[in-house]
Amino acid sequence: MGTTDDRSRHLVRGMQLAIASVVVVGLATRNVGVLVNGVLALGVTVLPGVLNRDYRLALDPRMTLWITAAVFFHAVGMLGLYDVVWWWDHLTHTLSATLVAGVGYATARALDEHSDAVHFPPRFMFVYVLLFTLAFGVVWEVLEFAARGFAEVAGIDPVLIQYGLRDTVVDLIFDAAGAALVALFGTGALSGTIEVLVARLARSESE
Repeated sequence: MGTTDDRSRHLVRGMQLAIASVVVVGLATRNVGVLVNGVLALGVTVLPGVLNRDYRLALDPRMTLWITAAVFFHAVGMLGLYDVVWWWDHLTHTLSATLVAGVGYATARALDEHSDAVHFPPRFMFVYVLLFTLAFGVVWEVLEFAARGFAEVAGIDPVLIQYGLRDTVVDLIFDAAGAALVALFGTGALSGTIEVLVARLARSESE
């Protein structure tokens, strides 16, 4: 177990360094899109540490790796891979969707296990995770559209990339695929995170 956790931590550190390099490239080239996405991605990678320090939510190292990988591929993609690698956008949307779905799934399951007044049947969980992820995906697509419009008006590089209606539909399809993966196979992968959330809910009641 320790070896796997250490490997996960090393991978996280490596990806953080790579994202930091993306930030440097954004500064050096004065590319607003690369810079902003790099800074935001780097901020997300330190979120597990903040949750542990401020809220005593100690995430599994593999969960931290999952979070870091999602923002890593997006930040690196801003260097041009979104344009030259046809499947890169599909990869990042699927990976990000699994992360969003994982948050929704783990939170709902933690509430289910913590309170006797709440019960979420498996079929409900599948629909809930799918709708939760798609709702987030729609909000993201709206943000992409707004960011592109603002960039065109301001004459700057777009912070988020949006290629049109067909791209939006395809993105949502891959968002749904990521949500389905979590809904079908999330129990084992997120069991540790669910236990942490249940313990945190119990502490909140006792404080």
